[in-house]
Amino acid sequence: MFVFHWIVGVLFGAVLLAALARRIGAPYPALLALGGAGLAFVPGVPNLSLDPELALALFLAPVLMDAGYDISLRDMARNWRPIAGLALGAVLVTTAAVALVVRWLVPDMPLSAAIVLGAVVAPPDAIAALSVLAHVSLPHRLATILRGESLLNDAGSLLIYRLGVTAAVTGHVSVAEVAPAFLIGVVGSLIAGPLAALVYLRLLRRFEDTPSTIVVQFAAAFGLWIAAEAIELSGVLTVVSFAITVARRAPGQTAPRQRVISNAVWETAIFVLNVLAFVLIGNQIGPILDRLTPEQELSYALVAGAVVATVILVRIAWVLPASALRRWRFEHSGQGAPGPEFGLGAGFAVSWSGMRGLVTVAAALALPESGPGNGGFPYRDLIVLTAFCVVIGTLVLQGLTLRPLLARLGLEDADPVGHEVGWARAEAYGAAVETLKDDPSEAADALRREFHAALEQARAHGEGLAPEGLPTDAPRRRAVRAARDRIHALRRSGRIGDDAYFVLEEELDWAELNATPRAEA
Repeated sequence: MFVFHWIVGVLFGAVLLAALARRIGAPYPALLALGGAGLAFVPGVPNLSLDPELALALFLAPVLMDAGYDISLRDMARNWRPIAGLALGAVLVTTAAVALVVRWLVPDMPLSAAIVLGAVVAPPDAIAALSVLAHVSLPHRLATILRGESLLNDAGSLLIYRLGVTAAVTGHVSVAEVAPAFLIGVVGSLIAGPLAALVYLRLLRRFEDTPSTIVVQFAAAFGLWIAAEAIELSGVLTVVSFAITVARRAPGQTAPRQRVISNAVWETAIFVLNVLAFVLIGNQIGPILDRLTPEQELSYALVAGAVVATVILVRIAWVLPASALRRWRFEHSGQGAPGPEFGLGAGFAVSWSGMRGLVTVAAALALPESGPGNGGFPYRDLIVLTAFCVVIGTLVLQGLTLRPLLARLGLEDADPVGHEVGWARAEAYGAAVETLKDDPSEAADALRREFHAALEQARAHGEGLAPEGLPTDAPRRRAVRAARDRIHALRRSGRIGDDAYFVLEEELDWAELNATPRAEA
């Protein structure tokens, strides 16, 4: 019973920390990491543990599914060079730099273990960066690069991670032996993901109720990862390619109600997974600190500080020259003057958006622990402690300063997404008017007038942008509020019961959502 009370208290505390993060404009994982660190020093905290083999599937599969569903494949293709540079080049360089620094500070540490530590701390976290970017104005191209990087860098880092773990546990691994299997695994993953998506979409048609649909979504995320890893494919690439395929094909067969509820459930699940990850790793920090002698504490602190500095500086050293090169190439390409997304400020913004988070925590938790007949992973305590320090260090140092930095840099573009939304909205209004032209009913006539007014506003706008909603949205919201007040009064007076009230409440909720811009919803 105590564990249950403790879990409820932790979740409530996490909600308060997330609310504080929104208030100060910080990424909520930064405060969750601080909260997880605080748990290491709280007496009486229950000892929770997680099977290391479960960690990656539990934490990464749903996060990658969610991120893959939201990514723009077209925009990623247009920016494939910087995305590939960060997702592959920066990961390799960071892994190598961290391994060299750690080996220099801890000469007895096996090279394979040092490489594992480098791979654990190499990939930045999507949730941390995007929770900041949601509150600031950033050129669309830079936001696309950061999203694409966070979606693909896990594949490279986890490959290095698995090779390092295998070498550390078995004492031998040959790149020449694993390279063919790796290539087959990459190609197989990129084929298996879309094929599984087609099967999944056919299966999904059999479920009409929202709870069953959401359960199937989560089962697909976890099941696909487990199946891919079991046949030695890349869980990351399989899940990501699966999610991208579903995102391109599912909207035509998914009911609006299911989409709204599903999005809310997934957002909540990702939040809870972040809380659980930081609680679990914070739960391991206390015993690790108890096992250390004063000399080891100083040595581990030195290693952790050096690794934090290394991951930050290596990213800056990688991004700024690459940004300068892209700007030079743009200036000499004859395409005109480069925009702010190609300047030095843009490069520094990308380099400072390298906060580590859930991926690093999950990879650290997945390292084999000591057990009967198992000596455990070499220097596991050092790797786990250092990984947690990197997460806290980058989330606090970079996460809490990224928003004011971006505001000071004043990076803005011509809002290409806004122009596309406006143009497409006008096209949609035109299609709506066209389909109603032969309907003589009064209801159709009212809708025609409504969409005609919106279409005229869109066409009259100087920059070709449609309004952010239909002209009738504001009066519709006033009418819905009046109707809502009336059914509240009827319920309070006892003239209608709760069952009737809830039916009407849901109808009015959907009516209000239909008349509310996304930013206000």
